[in-house]
Amino acid sequence: MRTLSANGRFLIASLLVALFAALLFTPGLPGEFIFDDIPNITTNEVLHLTQLNAETLTKVLTGLQLSGTTRSLPMLTFAMDYWRADGPAPGAFKTSNILLHAITAVVLAWFFRSLLLTAGVTAARARWMAPLLTLIWAAHPLQVSSVLYVVQRLQTMGTLFLVLALWAYLQARHAQIEGRSGRTNLLLALLLWVVAMGCKEDSALFPLYTLAMELTVLRFASADQRQASWLRRGYLLAALIGTAAYLFVIVPHFWEGKAYLGRDYTAGERVLTQGRVLCLYLWQILLPLPGHMPFYYDWIQPSRNLLHPWTTVPAIATVLALIGLAWRLRARLPLFSFGVFLYFGAHFITSNVIGLELAFEHRNHFALIGAVLALGSLLAHAAVRLRLKPSLQVIACAAALVALSGATLFRAHTWASNQGIARQATEQASGSGRAWTQLCASYFNAGGGAVKGNPRLDQAIRTCSAGSAAAPDSLNSQTLLIVLKSLQGSITPQDWDSLQRRMETVPMTRDNARIFMILTFHARKGVQLDKQELIETFSGLLNRRALGAFNAAATGYFIMEDLAEPELALPHFEAAIYANPPNDPFPLQLAAELRAKGRPDLARKIEQVGIARSRLQENANH
Repeated sequence: MRTLSANGRFLIASLLVALFAALLFTPGLPGEFIFDDIPNITTNEVLHLTQLNAETLTKVLTGLQLSGTTRSLPMLTFAMDYWRADGPAPGAFKTSNILLHAITAVVLAWFFRSLLLTAGVTAARARWMAPLLTLIWAAHPLQVSSVLYVVQRLQTMGTLFLVLALWAYLQARHAQIEGRSGRTNLLLALLLWVVAMGCKEDSALFPLYTLAMELTVLRFASADQRQASWLRRGYLLAALIGTAAYLFVIVPHFWEGKAYLGRDYTAGERVLTQGRVLCLYLWQILLPLPGHMPFYYDWIQPSRNLLHPWTTVPAIATVLALIGLAWRLRARLPLFSFGVFLYFGAHFITSNVIGLELAFEHRNHFALIGAVLALGSLLAHAAVRLRLKPSLQVIACAAALVALSGATLFRAHTWASNQGIARQATEQASGSGRAWTQLCASYFNAGGGAVKGNPRLDQAIRTCSAGSAAAPDSLNSQTLLIVLKSLQGSITPQDWDSLQRRMETVPMTRDNARIFMILTFHARKGVQLDKQELIETFSGLLNRRALGAFNAAATGYFIMEDLAEPELALPHFEAAIYANPPNDPFPLQLAAELRAKGRPDLARKIEQVGIARSRLQENANH
C-alpha cells in the first residue's frame, strides 16, 4: 500500500484545520444582514441578479456601487449568491463567507510552511507549526465580525488573494536563491496582487509586505549577486518614491485643519487616536474574550492632543517600541520581526490620514496573520530558552486552542441574530449610539414593525429612551423614539424639541445625519409624523450642513412629493446642487420634473441656481 507523501499529509492537515475553523462560525448562520449590509446588498438593485448571462454579469461588474468602483470581484460574488438563493437570503451569503475563510486557511497553511522553511525551521517542525499558526488565525474570535458580517467579504477576499500573492512571491524568491529565474511565480504574484486590488484598495500595500519579507526572512538573497544588488536598489528606490508620494501627495490631499466631512475629528486627531486603536486591537488579539469585542466602536473618543486622553502618548510609545524592537531583532528573530512589520504595515492605510472611521474589527483580518506569526515566534523562542518539555508545550497549545475555539463559538452564537449582537454591544460599550439604536430597532422589528398593536413597542420605547440617555452625542435613538411614540400615539412637542435642541449641539457625523433616513423611511411606512416638525428637523439638518448631495436631494424630494411642499423643498435642492460638481445634470433634470408637475416658476429658480453654481466655479478657476 502506497503511503502518502509529505505534501499529501500536509494537505490533509491543512484541510482539517480549515474544516474545524469553518465549523466554529456555523452558529452564526441564522443571523440577519446588519449595518452596511443593507445599502450594499439588500437594497442594492445592481446586485439583484435574476438571470445568469453575459449581459447581467457585465452590468454587475460595471454598475455604480456604494462601496466604490474598484471592488467589482466581491460584488460579483454577492450577485451570484443572490442568484443562487433566489433573493437576499443571509444564510446563503454567510455560507459563502465561511467557505471563503476556510479556503484562505488552507492557502495560509501552505504559505506559513514555506515561510518557516525559508527562515530555517526544520521540515519536521514546520509540518505541525504551520497548521497550528493557521488554526490560531482562522479560529480567533476577532474573525467573527469579518466572516459573519457579510459585506466584509470585500476584506476577506482581499486577504485570500494577498496570501496567494505572497506565497507566489516567496516561491519566486526561493527559485532565485537556488539559481533559477522565478519569473513565472513573480508574474503570478503580480497578477494575484491585481486581483486583490479588485477586492479592497488596501491591497495596494502588497509591495510593503514583500519589503518586510526581504528585510527579515529573505534578506535580499540570490544566487546571482547582481540580482541581489538590483533587489536592494529596486526596493530602496521604491521606498523613496513611496515615501515621497505619501509626504507630498497623500498627506497634503487629506490633511486639513478642520474636521473631515461627516466626522468630528481632524486628520491630526485621527493619527493621534490610531495609537490607542492599534493597542486596543493588540489587546483583543492577546486576550480574545468576547467581552472585549463589542463590534461597534462609535464610542471611541478621538485624541484631541497628546495629553487628552492621557493614554495617547503611552499608546504611541508602545507602537513605536514594538516597531523598533522588530527592526533591532530582524536578524536574530526574523519571523517575529516580519510578523510585527506585517501587522503594522497592514494598518498603514486605515490608521493614517484618510478620513475613515476610527476603528473596525475587520481591519485585522489580514493584519492578524502578522500578529499570530510574531506571537508564535516569540513563544517558540521562549520554549527553547526555557527548555520546556514537548509534553508541556502540547498541553499549553491545546489549552489555548480550546479557549480560543470556545470564545469563537460563543461569539458566533451571538451573531445568530441582530438582537443578540446589539444586546451584547450595549453591555460591552454602553456609550455606543449604534448599538442602542440597533437594539431598539430589533425589538421593534420583532413585534412586526410599523403596525398598530406592536407587542414589543413598549420594550422598544424603553430601549430607545435608555440609548438616548447613554449616548448623548447620538441622534438616532432619540429619532427612532419619536417614530415609536408617534406610532403609539404618545408623542409630545417636548419630544421633538428635545431632538432639535440636541441636533444643534452634537457633532454632525454621518451617523447623526442618518436621522433623515429614519424619519422618511418610517413616514413612508405609514407612521403619522408631524409634518411641521419634520420640516423644522430637516431645516436643522440643512443649517448644520449635515447632508451630502445625494441625501440633500433625497430630502428635497421627500418634502416636495411626500409632504406636498415643493417651495419648502427648494433650499434642500439648492444645497444638493452646490454639493454636486458644477456641470452635473441634476439641475436640468429637476427643472424638467418641476415643469412636468406644473411648476415652471420653481423650475426657473432651480435653473438659476444651476447657472449660479457654474459661474461660481468659473470664477474660482480664474
